[in-house]
Amino acid sequence: MIEKGKISALQMGIMMHPAIIATAILLVPAITAHHANQDMWISPIWASLTGFVTVYIAILLHNYYPQQTVIEYSEQIVGKFFGKIVGFIFLLFYLHTNGIIIREYGEFIVGNFFVRTPLIFVMGSMIFVCALAVRGGVEVIARLSEMIVPVVIIVIVFFIILLIPDMNITNMLPVMEKGIFPSIKGAIIPQSWFSEFFLIAFFLPYVADQENRKKWAIMSVVAVLFTLFLVNITVLFVLGNITARFVYPVMSAVRYVSIADFLEHLEAFVMAIWVAGAFLKISVFYYVFVLGTAQWLRLSDYRLLVFPSGFLLLVFAVWTAPNLMELSLFLGTTVPFYLDSVQTIIPSFLLLIAKWRNKMRDEQK
Repeated sequence: MIEKGKISALQMGIMMHPAIIATAILLVPAITAHHANQDMWISPIWASLTGFVTVYIAILLHNYYPQQTVIEYSEQIVGKFFGKIVGFIFLLFYLHTNGIIIREYGEFIVGNFFVRTPLIFVMGSMIFVCALAVRGGVEVIARLSEMIVPVVIIVIVFFIILLIPDMNITNMLPVMEKGIFPSIKGAIIPQSWFSEFFLIAFFLPYVADQENRKKWAIMSVVAVLFTLFLVNITVLFVLGNITARFVYPVMSAVRYVSIADFLEHLEAFVMAIWVAGAFLKISVFYYVFVLGTAQWLRLSDYRLLVFPSGFLLLVFAVWTAPNLMELSLFLGTTVPFYLDSVQTIIPSFLLLIAKWRNKMRDEQK
């Protein structure tokens, strides 16, 4: 294998938490509120079903090809030619998706804090820092996740506690006023984020304690579900029916924090924890793209591709959308079909074909 490092199943689960949450807590609550209104707190529950299904698919594929990533076993499932095409689709998808993530990061930082700083500089500096982590390998990213994720979770809980005086529980009433369908409609966007759990297909071959891989993958889905639930219900209690009007509802809710006219204006803390989460998410996608490209090209070392890939990521980040409004429109309309088709539907077909091929092989034996 190209990657010589090993991680634990727990580390894999921790890595996946910011890989989903980092961007989901920014723009998604507003999109969910637009469709689900006061039932937006229910939507993450329906959305998590995609995460459980995607994890199940990735683990079953790994059981058939335990020492390989999806880039490698695609060739064994559908043949070398079509396998190369499938691998290229995955690589182009993760390159483009990471470009979108970097652009979200850049728009958030420039739009809320560094309004005079060139967008390309903000994005380029983050890509450079992530490139250093990616060159360190999967173990470095896993250990960084172990350090950063607990701090991020503690800070999120801290902000929720500070917002309790500004919460109004009646904002969630009446529950399911128009039935179950608004909450399901509101889940369409966040469920596509849960499909990103297919990223574990690139990490499972490097998990040392294979017997725990399923448990911690499922626990990671549950953790993401619980985090989105807490964020959505907090934003709903604070902002009420105007949640959908904000681009970044979480940031708007935090501005309500005011304890004894002393503890207030804490937006910088939100930026700090979100930058840390975005760093981990970009690094995970960056690593998957670089590792997958090296496997697709049959190279002996993926580190040679890290910095050239960083330039490609910057190009895609600039190219992906002309402005924030166009990016939000893309995330609210096209993304569910885009993410699900590559990370859930294509792997489902690969799994069906793999099952059929193994069944035929067993019958021949």
